[in-house]
Amino acid sequence: IIVDASAPTLLKLADWAKEKDILLFNIRATDVSLRQEDCRANVMHIVPDRYMLADALAQYLVKMDWKNWLLVHGSTPADAANVEAAERAAKRFGANIVDVREYVDISGGRRDGVGPVPPAKPRKEASVNNTVVPTTGYDVIMVADEDQVFGPLIPYRGGGAPRIVAGTTGLFATTWSPGHEKWGATQANNNFEKDFDRIMLPIDHQAYVAARTIGEAVTRNPKNDFETVSAFIHGPDLQLAPFKGIKQQFRPWDGQFRQPLLIATEKVPVSVSPQRGFPHASHPEIEVDTLGIDEPESICKM
Repeated sequence: IIVDASAPTLLKLADWAKEKDILLFNIRATDVSLRQEDCRANVMHIVPDRYMLADALAQYLVKMDWKNWLLVHGSTPADAANVEAAERAAKRFGANIVDVREYVDISGGRRDGVGPVPPAKPRKEASVNNTVVPTTGYDVIMVADEDQVFGPLIPYRGGGAPRIVAGTTGLFATTWSPGHEKWGATQANNNFEKDFDRIMLPIDHQAYVAARTIGEAVTRNPKNDFETVSAFIHGPDLQLAPFKGIKQQFRPWDGQFRQPLLIATEKVPVSVSPQRGFPHASHPEIEVDTLGIDEPESICKM
């Protein structure tokens, strides 16, 4: 069953299907808990979790030497989860969050009431012509605003000098982009637009990968019973190539789909993570495992 639903609904479905020959494919819920304390053996996660998304973006920003971030966030639980993911990624890859600011969403308030983002608190003082000048010291405004309450205004309301905007607004990590052109993606985008008269969105690509996984497992196994197909999907012999340049499969410790992530704007991708130069100990031959929860960090008990 391909599931486009929230985490609570997905967990209810997983528990309902526990004693049945049913495998669920999560294409929507990015909650880290679904891959950790709330993981289920009958759930495969196509959509990346927030840790994977934050890690992919952080790797690119650090590679570009944009290491100092002003973190601006909203007041929802999802925003708090994105803040936690950004803080984890910064620590993991050597970035520095110089200040954290909260935008408090006043019920009934108008979006055009969002004021300018104040400069970060001074991180250091520099002496210029014998005059002490405070410097804000951030390269990026990192936004955590999943509901897009104030985020779209941040590129035009940043305090002080212009800065790169990333996170849930501006530059972000994603599974798919309508501007993706490498590894056969142009043909995939064109075919989708021809068939459905609209661009392919990340949720569409995630659903495609889920369906492709099922098709691959069935066609590669003469026996199409549930146990055989499920074992193949969970195992190392599954090798998918959904327009990302490498063969992809699921992590055995939590059912998360291993995949490169695009670093993109709303229109075009600018890079693909994982970036080179971020080694890890557990599976050094699998670069995509630098994104998200690596095996030694996992508390999933499937």
